[in-house]
Amino acid sequence: MTHLKRQQSPKSWPVVRKGTKYLVKPKSNGIPMLIILRDMLEVAQNRKEVKRAINMKNILLNQKQVKDEKNSAVLFDTISVIPTKKNYRITFSEKGRFQLDEIKENETNNKIAKIINKKMLKGKKTQINLSDGRNFLSDLKCNVNDSVLVNLKEKKIEKCIPLKEKSNIFVFEGKHVGKQGIIEKIIPEQKMVEADVKGNKIQVLIKQLMVIE
Repeated sequence: MTHLKRQQSPKSWPVVRKGTKYLVKPKSNGIPMLIILRDMLEVAQNRKEVKRAINMKNILLNQKQVKDEKNSAVLFDTISVIPTKKNYRITFSEKGRFQLDEIKENETNNKIAKIINKKMLKGKKTQINLSDGRNFLSDLKCNVNDSVLVNLKEKKIEKCIPLKEKSNIFVFEGKHVGKQGIIEKIIPEQKMVEADVKGNKIQVLIKQLMVIE
């Protein structure tokens, strides 16, 4: 099925609940480009105009040309609208909805992703699996739940950003979604951290946060 009932759309999508009966169904987790371009950026009024912009190669997702309005963007992905020379990064509001933060052009070359798994392959090579679906072979000493800075242009990991005390974090799930803070204490037995967010103390499960720079 290529459509999704509007009333069944994820709460993270910033769309009004009243309107056309159906919305586009994304190809994967995240938010589809149709919603981003039509409802969030308002650079197009309808699906036909979104398709035209895509066919004219005017839209980039993580430095690659978007080919389908169903293509999805996830946390910290970058969007570039070539005619307007505007660039954005996908993030979350404190209401748990996807939002776009405008960024400079040179910032579109990099994004942060979380390490969700590591595998040892033949020849003692390590495969690092990331939260955005990317996989890399890397010799970097990183652990699961650390983050990495990915160079989108060169398709490589630039560096590891470890999960440790005094690290900056972004919460992408749970009741504290959208908040940024600093880790004060790691509680491994509870798989949780205590963090300071603008002077307030919160507890967040490690699976609900990402370490950022």
